[in-house]
Amino acid sequence: MKIAIPVDEKNPDSSVCPSFGRTPYFAVYDTDDEKTVFFDNEAASAQGGAGIKAAQLIADMDVDVLLSPRCGENAAEVLNKAEVRIYKTAAGTARFNIGEFKAGRLTMLSDYHAGLHGHAE
Repeated sequence: MKIAIPVDEKNPDSSVCPSFGRTPYFAVYDTDDEKTVFFDNEAASAQGGAGIKAAQLIADMDVDVLLSPRCGENAAEVLNKAEVRIYKTAAGTARFNIGEFKAGRLTMLSDYHAGLHGHAE
């Protein structure tokens, strides 16, 4: 299973970025080999639609689960169509949140914001 999480730095002990669409990087943790790979978020500098573009990037990486503090409605729609399950992060690092997910302690994200349409999240 692949688990993606928006992060501020390319480090498993990075804080979780509060903005899914504008995060500088995504950490992708593979439960099979227990390795984390980091990707630049190409959508971060988009004029608009960053969340949708970031969601498509996640879908294209064949991610199964996204851990994020928040997500816009349009991005969530892209992720849902790609069958990516979205869970709400807890306070802490990427590594901590992956552990919390694996232990079954994170809940599904159900409150999606309308999006900010051209404004930074």
